[in-house]
Amino acid sequence: MTRVPQTTDACAVLVVGAGPTGLTLAVELARRGITCRLLEAAPGPQPGSRGKGVQPRTLEVLDDLGIVDQVLANGELAMPIRSTALDGRVILGGAEPESLKNRPDVPYTTSLVTPQWRVEEALRLRLDQLGVAVEFGARLVGFSESDQGVSAVIKTGNRTETLEARWLVGCDGGHSTVREAVGIVFEGETLEDVRMIVADVNVGGLGRDAWRMWRHEDGFLSLCPLPSTQVFQYQASIAPGQNPGLDLANLQAVLERRTGQADLQLGEPTWPSLWRANVRLAQQYRQGQVFLAGDAAHVHSPAGGQGMNTGIQDAHNLGWKLAAVVHGAPESLLDSYEAERRSIAAHVLGLSNARLSQTMQEGMATRRDASTLQLDLNYRGSALAFDDRDVDADLRAGDRAPDATHLETPDGEYRLFDLTRGGRFTLLAFGDMPPVGNRGLDLQTVRVAEAPGPGRVMDTRGHLRVAYGAQDHTLALIRPDGYLAVISDAGGAEMVESVLAQVTPSDAQ
Repeated sequence: MTRVPQTTDACAVLVVGAGPTGLTLAVELARRGITCRLLEAAPGPQPGSRGKGVQPRTLEVLDDLGIVDQVLANGELAMPIRSTALDGRVILGGAEPESLKNRPDVPYTTSLVTPQWRVEEALRLRLDQLGVAVEFGARLVGFSESDQGVSAVIKTGNRTETLEARWLVGCDGGHSTVREAVGIVFEGETLEDVRMIVADVNVGGLGRDAWRMWRHEDGFLSLCPLPSTQVFQYQASIAPGQNPGLDLANLQAVLERRTGQADLQLGEPTWPSLWRANVRLAQQYRQGQVFLAGDAAHVHSPAGGQGMNTGIQDAHNLGWKLAAVVHGAPESLLDSYEAERRSIAAHVLGLSNARLSQTMQEGMATRRDASTLQLDLNYRGSALAFDDRDVDADLRAGDRAPDATHLETPDGEYRLFDLTRGGRFTLLAFGDMPPVGNRGLDLQTVRVAEAPGPGRVMDTRGHLRVAYGAQDHTLALIRPDGYLAVISDAGGAEMVESVLAQVTPSDAQ
């Protein structure tokens, strides 16, 4: 069915760029009933595998959005890795980290390999179900700002329109026109001598049972089978003086020299590109009514599979906050977006840079390191984080809210994430539930009790209590994006009130 894009001349949020970040933001807004437009200058979906690794924390986000099953069906978790060292030894890797095995608090314990376009496909389908279409071929040609919002000029084919929006969010990549238009500095550097060929190719004579890597004196080479397709992602480092050509003959020559195998035959590359090390971070994520997210705010190396994941999580953080302000929450809530997400990006850039250096010097890592899975990223110290725990406590306000299995409810047994799915606030009480009143919020209360009932769950195996380090009076307030706003062992209802005051519509306070 062909959908007709929205043609109204006003909306709450104008999103520019329909990659994973922009799509996630549009889904977040649309499912909360917020009017938005999603522009994409390209004539259609972008080809190529590009970012092929979906980290566990991002899988949790996709679960919350209701699309994780589709994404999992088109990917492979814990893909086996076979890496050939300089001396010819074959090193096996890719297994689930030992530290995450049999963890009821972590539903996804390893990264998923799937082409980026599959993730985008699932997000577009979800957005379509919510009644919003990506406007392909629609280009932002200019905009002006006021205290009330932005006035944007959009060109689609021969048609030009002016759109009034309360906010504009640039999700339009490393060469963001939105970022350049508002003059936000993109700090960092481009290293012209650090390059990599990345391409999607058919490979004859090679099994699809593992991601294969080779280390050679010329550099590394990698062939990763892309699940749900017939192609592999080809990656080869290109040192200064080496041929960076993207033609089939050069790719084949690099392959044969670095693998030492003449029986592998490449097909014509369908998506060849030459990547250069361009590692940058926006000096700020907001100027007035304009926000940046995803690659428009930070660009990473492919090493460690962090870029797409960080962008999706940017959108998951910003989306519920924009929606809350549209519904009447104080606009100061939006200040927490940059405060929380820019520091995360700086940390992840450091991790990506370290992985890139390792890859160029030693080849790609075969061991899945928990540090790249993004489960330990946190917002400790945020204006939306309150607790009464010791500084060295394992779980603090601002941390990712743990999952738990075997929770008995009147409707059957569930995981905690089954109960929190859908982007709402959840108040967990391990003792008495404090009164929270009707605040005009999507807030559910769940009391951990000795028997299930309305608003009560039974922690049949103690997984929930262990995951939260709970005592008899512990309260935990989980944010819509799955992070802890409050964890209070004293049952500090005043902490809950402090957070809710920042997100409650003014007419409900």
